[in-house]
Amino acid sequence: MKTVINDPFFSRYKELVRTRMIPYQWKVLNDDIDIKIEKERNDASIPSEKSHAIENFKIAAGRTKGEHYGWVFQDSDVYKWLEAAAYTLKEHPDEDLKKITDEVVDLIAEAQEKSGYLNTYFTIMEPDHKYKRLGESHELYCAGHFIEAAVAYNQVTGSKKALDIAVKLADHIDSVFGPEDGKIHGCDGHEEVEIGLMRLYHLTGCERYMKLAEYFLLQRGQDPDFFKRQFREDTGKPAIGGLYNAPLTYFQIHAPILEQDSAEGHAVRLVYMCTALADVAASTGNKDIEAVCRRIWRNIVDKRMYITGGIGSTVNGESFTLDYDLPNDTMYCETCASIGLIFFARQMLRLDSNGEFGDVMERALYNTALSGMALDGRHFFYVNPLEVVPEKSEKDPTKSHVKIVRPDWLGCACCPPNLARLLASVEDYIYTDKGDTVLANLFIKSRMEKEYTGGKLTVQIDADYPRNGRISFTINNTGSAAAKVGIRIPGWSENTHAEVNGAGADITAESGYWYIEAESGETVVTLLLDMTPSRWYANPLVSEDVDKVSVTRGPQVFCAEGVDNGENLHLLSLPKTSELEYKWHDELLEGVGVIEADGFRTAISGQGGLYRKSGEAVTEPVKIRMIPYYAWANRGRNEMRVWLYEKG
Repeated sequence: MKTVINDPFFSRYKELVRTRMIPYQWKVLNDDIDIKIEKERNDASIPSEKSHAIENFKIAAGRTKGEHYGWVFQDSDVYKWLEAAAYTLKEHPDEDLKKITDEVVDLIAEAQEKSGYLNTYFTIMEPDHKYKRLGESHELYCAGHFIEAAVAYNQVTGSKKALDIAVKLADHIDSVFGPEDGKIHGCDGHEEVEIGLMRLYHLTGCERYMKLAEYFLLQRGQDPDFFKRQFREDTGKPAIGGLYNAPLTYFQIHAPILEQDSAEGHAVRLVYMCTALADVAASTGNKDIEAVCRRIWRNIVDKRMYITGGIGSTVNGESFTLDYDLPNDTMYCETCASIGLIFFARQMLRLDSNGEFGDVMERALYNTALSGMALDGRHFFYVNPLEVVPEKSEKDPTKSHVKIVRPDWLGCACCPPNLARLLASVEDYIYTDKGDTVLANLFIKSRMEKEYTGGKLTVQIDADYPRNGRISFTINNTGSAAAKVGIRIPGWSENTHAEVNGAGADITAESGYWYIEAESGETVVTLLLDMTPSRWYANPLVSEDVDKVSVTRGPQVFCAEGVDNGENLHLLSLPKTSELEYKWHDELLEGVGVIEADGFRTAISGQGGLYRKSGEAVTEPVKIRMIPYYAWANRGRNEMRVWLYEKG
């Protein structure tokens, strides 16, 4: 299946990745740019003087001398950058970029040890302590990211060298880990190698890689003391101080995988684990693993996900906490976590043609994932809050992770290249190939082609989405047998209308998808989504959002910023009866829709001292202005709030 996009919204982002993010990040990785690298929170141990990522590889390859600098997982920044670059080369062949990426592959090959082992930190700093501190070492995590990059690079450029490195690395890992006697019976503290191994399996067809991925997944929780035992026994230097004290839930090893039923621990690790679990389940038909995916999915979506598609409720361990604990101003909502949720949803669609997976994918994509990057492509969020007061971030140490504006770069820079690789490959999320059926999950202007048993199927989406809710699907079938296309009917669209070949049609959705039996020839389906701005309310068990309302339009969550509404946004209230007026503004924030509504502001003057006996407050009418959440923090230092108090 081949998909090419030409979309008003996402084509701009893909071009931003190609022309700004890739060159900018390359300079950062080479320490060849004068920028301020910020710690993602107040923690003196966070390395933030430079990236040094490429230099680490040069040292490991023997080209230069020196010590490793940065996080133990610094290699993964290069791998994700390489993967993103590969995707851009697919659509825009660029000899200059190709020369750079080929040189990166050559450098990685030189840094790889003869055994197949690949990790610059341990090659340079701790060569005698490989795989001896897996709770913190990220060795397999980095390996997974390289394998993903190598697969993408091979598929786009045909580079056999990149794939050979990946195969050699995977074979090495397979020789070291597994249930057999003499092998390490353990797994990495941070899930990711499982995703890489599954991608290598899908490319090569070698089942040994899939079995190894399954082994790593099912090994979690089988020996809960494994990481701490390694910490106690190893004499090497701590790679990440303090992780030996982390709870078992942090690593998702508190129970055997098949017994887990809730989203626990470090949010990114959890959704990476679930992405691999769903891939294995879809590839093997393992119903027990599928059941785990479904249980954890339900817990995330029903009880532990923010309305923006963000996940992770606390800075402590960047983790989930408990059901309905969704604070707006101390949450984490890491960009990588929402990207991982998108990965998870995509794999779940292989298991089950359920529109909810597409709904969540879309929510995370259009909100928290995109908010992780400024509109200029050169500034990035690690954390994506739903409520910000600048002075609190600056003076309250418990909110140091809640940035006011996006930094140039981060000490822990996992998010920028992760977002780059997602946006550069966003076309891969539009459709799900189900054999003789194709699911259309996202409404991105594009053209898809695939061969199926009856012939050749093309689907062309024409849309100006999310600005407009009119989506046209032109389906061409060259075969004699009917082709089936499932079009997602979003759960947020209350009144959806449709036409087939110009005539009104009834929508009969099955689990959120409307299936079109496209006979030989051309079929044109037009979907008219209800893009009326809507009010959404949290479950009353979410204590932070009681008596509050959020505003959405289509897949986008909106927020109020101080630059439009003044300071002290907590004093604003939105009446239930106020009309939500939507208007597009070409000149604002690269072009956005703005929602305005009549509201009230509680007056500050004349309210007396710190406390008073009277509960009455003076209010004054105001016009409340809201912008899409992804676009906030692009106009300087100011307040922001997603949830507003509701009046009357």
